[in-house]
Amino acid sequence: MALDPHSTSDDDSFAPPSFIPSAPHKRASQNADTSSLPPSFTPSGASGKPTMTPSSDQTPVGSKQPLLPREPRRAGGSSRSLKASTDTDYPAQPSQPSRPSFPSGGRPNRGNAGASATQKRRPGRIVARVILAILAILAILLAVVYFWVNSQLQHFDGLSDRADDSAETWLITGSDVRDGTAGTGAKGSVDGERTDSIMVLVKPQSGRSALISIPRDTFVTVDGTDMKINAVAETHDWKKLTETVEGITDLKIDHLVRIGFGGVTKVVDAVGGIELCYNRSFTDTYANLTWDAGCHTVNGSTALKFSRARYSDPKGDFGRTERQRMVIQAIAKKAATPSTILNPVKAQKIASSTLSVIKVDENASAFSLVKMAFAFKSATGSDGITGTVYYSNPDYYPSSGIGSTILLDSEKTTDLFDKIADGTQAKGTVGGYVQ
Repeated sequence: MALDPHSTSDDDSFAPPSFIPSAPHKRASQNADTSSLPPSFTPSGASGKPTMTPSSDQTPVGSKQPLLPREPRRAGGSSRSLKASTDTDYPAQPSQPSRPSFPSGGRPNRGNAGASATQKRRPGRIVARVILAILAILAILLAVVYFWVNSQLQHFDGLSDRADDSAETWLITGSDVRDGTAGTGAKGSVDGERTDSIMVLVKPQSGRSALISIPRDTFVTVDGTDMKINAVAETHDWKKLTETVEGITDLKIDHLVRIGFGGVTKVVDAVGGIELCYNRSFTDTYANLTWDAGCHTVNGSTALKFSRARYSDPKGDFGRTERQRMVIQAIAKKAATPSTILNPVKAQKIASSTLSVIKVDENASAFSLVKMAFAFKSATGSDGITGTVYYSNPDYYPSSGIGSTILLDSEKTTDLFDKIADGTQAKGTVGGYVQ
């Protein structure tokens, strides 16, 4: 039954009516004060008249009865229910969840812990991004350098068909072209190219790296012909020299590097000079060099003469081999300094000079050269192994009439390389004369 807005209920409280017009264009009754309608009033009904629905403890608009205070909630029970007599049962409207009350404009106060965590995360992310950017740039630079070095390498065939073994081995040769320059003899007196310095660099799977020299006058027999080892590549080929060295060491030669000592001048000058320490004074007229015992910083020309001189050295060819190894070691040490590596212009100049004076085997790459450099540094360091092969006669004259040669002690030399390859050889200087 519809209630008259001016009537009162038998109950002691009233719910505000809900006004629902039958159509949007129809207005509520003029008797109602629409400006003061509470939010619970909504248009309804088909007749255009306002209808009332139970709402809250308020007096209907227009009622003369004053608002009654809501009865307080009783202990142990609930407050009195509000009832309105209607001819229609309306479903109960779902209660709206109450919004929590937050200070500072309605936002929850997360406290200093959340802000502190955010501040800590942001610097960490920035550092991580910077590191990733640096690594990406380095990767690009390394790739560029790798492909550039590969494009500059001069290859030649020089490896044998011997089966691989566990150690990684490089055959490094220093060659003097007979061009008439100081220390090489008169131009045209000896044709071709001689391997005046022969070094075997070995890096075992575990253990110390080793750099062992083979004297240039070492006596060998190749295809039934007696000769000095420095003439093998010239009279036969580089593959034959590799096979000859493999016979001495009983190790597979994985890579072959030829260094033109005539180009040492360019490399030493590119690194800005090197320091050489030799505790013996000598004067070599063939090399046009006078050396005072001690340490000296030398340019490319003096370094070349120092590496070639041998006639005035009491150690003869052994002294020459030792000094050539010193020159190569000094170049590698100077080239690896931060002032060189971090200077792109200087590093490129050194790389260009070095690559112009070396040739490598058919399988070598920039990666194998980097590995060789690390092995060389390890071998010539305080924990490395350096020296020569073992020999039983430093002045051996074979019947073939090839002059004075060095006769190796094959058994002790093979045993030396076996220990190096197994990683059981102690550090220090090895080889030499066996009486």
